Amino acid sequence: MTHYAEEMTHLKDSLLAMASHAESAVARSVRALVERDEALARQVEEDDNVLDQFEIAIDDTAIHLLAKAPLATDLRLTMVAMKISQNLERVGDSAVTIARRSIDLGSEPQLKPYVDIPRMATMSLEMLRDAITAFINRDPDLARAVVPRDSDVDDLNRQLHRELASFMVERPTTITRCLHLMVISKSLERIADHATNIAEEVVYLYEAVDIRHTAPKMPVGDGA
Repeated sequence: MTHYAEEMTHLKDSLLAMASHAESAVARSVRALVERDEALARQVEEDDNVLDQFEIAIDDTAIHLLAKAPLATDLRLTMVAMKISQNLERVGDSAVTIARRSIDLGSEPQLKPYVDIPRMATMSLEMLRDAITAFINRDPDLARAVVPRDSDVDDLNRQLHRELASFMVERPTTITRCLHLMVISKSLERIADHATNIAEEVVYLYEAVDIRHTAPKMPVGDGA
């Protein structure tokens, strides 16, 4: 294996490790919310710098590879790797937001059983996992299948916001808790957006087709 090939392999391995860490951060932040585990939430906050360092290292490797005037296929991989790492870093930021809001919510009585938020987390993480699997397995069809699922998460986010808005009107003492839950719901919706972005980049990587503004979306109202 040439030194260039070794660097490309290292780039891919770093992305996979970063994706695993981002996925774990989201799962732990939601578990901290559901279990009212402040220590776990603070651990998610503290670990965020790991994703930041991954992004910096991947960018450095990618820039180094770009300087070697790669073939078109390697050029696409290098560019896409930088975009995927950026999206994964933002997934980590959303996990931190969820963790911080879970700490705030932990100091007050629980508003309602958590059903929709764990469901949204599961849906978003499955999208993220499938997008990364499509990258690993060179499977643009799997990546394409991720994109329309974003509408399901959007619908669930809107549904939860409507429910929480009703809570605030009927019981003003719940306003602060409702706002925290709205932010958490929006953070999970953003994670699904980042998964969609990654899936679209995977299609571009393996098919050289940009579907970012052409992929069909499910109509509003369909889905969850």
